[in-house]
Amino acid sequence: MLWILLAIVVLIIAATFLLFRVQDLSQFDGSNWAVNEVAPNPAQDKVLERIKEVGRASKGLKGKAKLMALRNHLDSLGENSEIESEIRHCDHPRGEWVITPGANTRRRVLYIHGGAWAAGSPRSHRAITDRFAHIANAAVFAVDYRLMPEHRFMDGIRDCRQAYTWLLSNGPDGKEKADFMVVAGDSAGGSHTLSLIAWVRDNGIRQPDAAVALSPSTDLTLTAPSNRNNIRTDALLGPVFGGLSKIPLPLLWWGTLAAFRISPTNPIASPLRGNLSNLPPTLIHASTTEMLLDNAARYAAKANAEGSIVELHTWQNMVHVWHIFTPLLPEADQAFEDIKQFLKRIESKQK
Repeated sequence: MLWILLAIVVLIIAATFLLFRVQDLSQFDGSNWAVNEVAPNPAQDKVLERIKEVGRASKGLKGKAKLMALRNHLDSLGENSEIESEIRHCDHPRGEWVITPGANTRRRVLYIHGGAWAAGSPRSHRAITDRFAHIANAAVFAVDYRLMPEHRFMDGIRDCRQAYTWLLSNGPDGKEKADFMVVAGDSAGGSHTLSLIAWVRDNGIRQPDAAVALSPSTDLTLTAPSNRNNIRTDALLGPVFGGLSKIPLPLLWWGTLAAFRISPTNPIASPLRGNLSNLPPTLIHASTTEMLLDNAARYAAKANAEGSIVELHTWQNMVHVWHIFTPLLPEADQAFEDIKQFLKRIESKQK
């Protein structure tokens, strides 16, 4: 019996390393990136209280009931945001247009929301999409991609791809070619953003003029140091995902494969692990204290090494995707101004 158990263990270990083959990317750690210093601000305490409200909304619930409570709470936060843009629902592809008064509808932003691929919606992220509409002087399309666990991970990927190709020739008022295209997203949506621009390149489709990823997930293998080192300093992701640090990585990889039906080393799910050459100019934002910091840093360093123009700008002590707390957080406004200047630089180089 002992020999049988040992044989099974050996087979599992061998299968793990043969199947996943996780390449060590630690050579991309340690680069120096632009850091925005942040002074203590009472608004940060208000943000922390809002984060606690998210946890309280699903306290005591389990399974689907907990997930639905979380989704509803997030949507209510977005719906209560003070926005100036017009909201137009769209069925095919599913999502909503966010259009600021006087916007040039030939300028378009595809926005892909975050929420761990299981929560979030165009409604929950209206504070962000409204600001994007203003800073880009564009019509923003927030895609309502299919979420897990009701749907497969790849279903959401396909929705984003369809939305992008559709936006190239369709605006809020019908058929109209896009003059300027941006793809942007946060967290899980940031991962979809980076995956999408690689797919666009590989399929010979017109590339976006720029991409923006806010606190993106770039690598589901969770091998970057900050995935564990920043658990205590990440007020949003730490309490939710910090417990994963107690689980051996090979078990997490098998769990990811079972849940996502795709290997965590596949570049579709982990864009960091793909070909990062010949990508459009990309801006990444991350907080120095969030768990996904090194995921973002590794992506930027590897992309630069492979010849793509990727900038990483970090802010001290901000919560994960602090942009959604505009206008409460001054640092959120600073971040959007940074995005605005990035887009202006891209356009000036095109002229």
